[in-house]
Amino acid sequence: MELWLNQFLNSIQFEMLIRLILSAILGGIVGMERGSGDRPAGFRTHILVCAGSALLMLVSLYGFDGFDQVPFEYPRNRDSARIAAQVVSGIGFLGAGTILHEGLTVRGLTTAASLWMVSAIGLATGAGMYFISIVATVVTMVTLVTFHNWEKRFGAGRNPDRKFIRITAANNPGLITSVTNYLTESGVKVKTINVKNNASKKQIVLELYLKFGPEQDAGSITMGIQQIDGILTIENVG
Repeated sequence: MELWLNQFLNSIQFEMLIRLILSAILGGIVGMERGSGDRPAGFRTHILVCAGSALLMLVSLYGFDGFDQVPFEYPRNRDSARIAAQVVSGIGFLGAGTILHEGLTVRGLTTAASLWMVSAIGLATGAGMYFISIVATVVTMVTLVTFHNWEKRFGAGRNPDRKFIRITAANNPGLITSVTNYLTESGVKVKTINVKNNASKKQIVLELYLKFGPEQDAGSITMGIQQIDGILTIENVG
């Protein structure tokens, strides 16, 4: 048993195991942030993409006869990028499935980019580039978590007359009509409206993209919406 264990720890099998597990961990770190909200791809998806990319890189590197021999000798004149290169283009199909077009707005671009990034992290981990894989994960997390607040702050300055709000309300008959009528009477243009039904809690979630006039106070209009019967919470998304 001890002899087998020593051989396994010094084999390429153990090296591949470490790379595959590390890729799952790094993908899960990014996936935790993406899975924290209502997004089309979350924790499990990012783990599978990152670990799958690492596995394809391992197959591309070591998928040949004699890969488990000790001592290991890498064959000459072998194109190690042939299989792994297909991940770069193939991940585009998965990313496209996360992009949703709702009226004038497009959602899911950041999630699609994060999937593309974790696939690159998986390829790097599968190739044994541990340091750069960890650094790339840190850069990805800083971008998704820290820069998100900066983007909202500076983005609001570029379009001060436009605002996204999310309303949680009781699923009462005519509530959506009451909200839209109030906004229309206040002179606010509703560019898009997305309705989500939470049947278990008997609630609905309204996501509205609004355009305000130059003399309209967004704060007072939001307070007016809050007075409508059935409105539970109002969140300024951006």
